[in-house]
Amino acid sequence: MPNTVLYLVPTPIGNLEDITLRAIRILGEVSTVLCEDTRTSGRLMQHLGLKKPLLSYHLHNEHQQVPRLLDRLAAGEAMALISDAGTPGISDPGFLLVRECLARGLGVECLPGATAFVPALLKSGFGAERFTFEGFLPAKKGRQTRLRELASETRTMIFYESPHRIVKTLGQLAEVLGPARPASVSRELTKLFEETVTGTLASLEADFAARPTIKGEIVVVVEGNPAPPAREPRPGREDRTHRADDEGLDGEE
Repeated sequence: MPNTVLYLVPTPIGNLEDITLRAIRILGEVSTVLCEDTRTSGRLMQHLGLKKPLLSYHLHNEHQQVPRLLDRLAAGEAMALISDAGTPGISDPGFLLVRECLARGLGVECLPGATAFVPALLKSGFGAERFTFEGFLPAKKGRQTRLRELASETRTMIFYESPHRIVKTLGQLAEVLGPARPASVSRELTKLFEETVTGTLASLEADFAARPTIKGEIVVVVEGNPAPPAREPRPGREDRTHRADDEGLDGEE
């Protein structure tokens, strides 16, 4: 196996106690830390008592940064990739760099750690045996198409959403999936004002529409469709015989 040169390091989504001992060790051993916002990550590093060069790596510059980073990683420099909160690569930059590292045979290691959708899923009370993580829905183009595709989804569905769009999203989910569909909204997870509200999509839309302000990153969990579309029955022997006759497969003309 190739020696690890890139580490994906989860960081707390709110409560700073949620960082692991291993994450702290790795951040202290690498030569450079790639991060979305150097100011946000700088405060975390200061809290941990670590001093490392921070290099900006985010959605708007990753295509320009990847070739330069690959050269440094190929030369044996070890780096850690973190996001502002949670596990990098989950609705955050990271996939492109990981893919290119693997294509070059460079070692990549991902540490387990904080992510927002797992506690939101478990706190919803819906089935967690099978679920689908949808991340952020398309902002404009393809949004309605994606929602319609999910109407028959039987697994529990998980979405990320921003405070300024949560009411609109709940309304659209209610319109497509049905206003009575059970759902939950979690925000400010692991923080002082953590909140999870459970109800129907219609009641949740009304609840958040009535609030003067909404703050914090938001996770929406929606129960799957309890009545999936019925499968077409497999043809019986009689049906197969009729089909063969219709298609002239019995040798007669």
